[in-house]
Amino acid sequence: MEVEKVAVLGAGLMGHGIAQIAAQMGKFEVRFRTRRQATMDTGMSMIKDSLQKFLKKGLIKEEEADEALGRIHPTLDLKEAVEDADLVIESVIEDLEEKKSLLSEVDKLAKPEAIIASNTSSISITELASATNRPEKFCGMHFFNPPQLMRLVEVIRGVKTSDETVDTVAEVVKRMGKEPILVKKDAPGFVVNRILFPALNEAMYLVWEGVAEPEDIDRAVRLGLNWPMGPLYLADYLGHDTTLSIMEIFEKEFGEKFRPCPILKQMVRAGLLGRKSGRGFYNWTAPR
Repeated sequence: MEVEKVAVLGAGLMGHGIAQIAAQMGKFEVRFRTRRQATMDTGMSMIKDSLQKFLKKGLIKEEEADEALGRIHPTLDLKEAVEDADLVIESVIEDLEEKKSLLSEVDKLAKPEAIIASNTSSISITELASATNRPEKFCGMHFFNPPQLMRLVEVIRGVKTSDETVDTVAEVVKRMGKEPILVKKDAPGFVVNRILFPALNEAMYLVWEGVAEPEDIDRAVRLGLNWPMGPLYLADYLGHDTTLSIMEIFEKEFGEKFRPCPILKQMVRAGLLGRKSGRGFYNWTAPR
């Protein structure tokens, strides 16, 4: 199947970046949809800011930025967004019921041959596919933040996903200038988050047990493991509510060894979510 028209649903942190690379690198015609005009305005503003950064660094020319923006067609109408799309990429809030509700609508409005993909980072692809009548044309397409810079995309097979769907989506990923890896089995966290979030959780246990201060734990991992940022700083950046949600899924699926650290639960209850709330393990209101 040849993909030329892509719909991106969701204009948040990930959605706007996916829409940008689909238009800029993949040169797809992109229908960019969200439910609220204010969210759309913010998403388009972030795309323009990102393209300006590429321009200032000399990575693209002005005409390339203009062409990319010209390929992005914002809309608040779901039918308009998906009815002519060859590939629909869902990238809304990480909530099972909200995603399933949207995917069920998309399934009714999209043409029968269209592929539907979810940018979920932790929810079962097989369960999301059950909201549609085309599970063989459904897969995971997990981008990493920020999509404009991060090269990896996990392509996740659901129980009923066809080989043709996987191959088509992998080619789309390459056309976007990214590197796909195939996740052969639909397991929580897929590959990267299955490794990453237990590591973040273990770093929190070091704080909880009084082994070392957050700054020293982060410095140890940066210098000893050559991570670009420490695990607690990264957890602050991602948001502790997100980390807790994913660890609770892991605990449910895999058992006690993935139990969320008590300090993580306490911080979420206290509203200390990291960067998004201004405080976490670090003070994000101070100049950094």
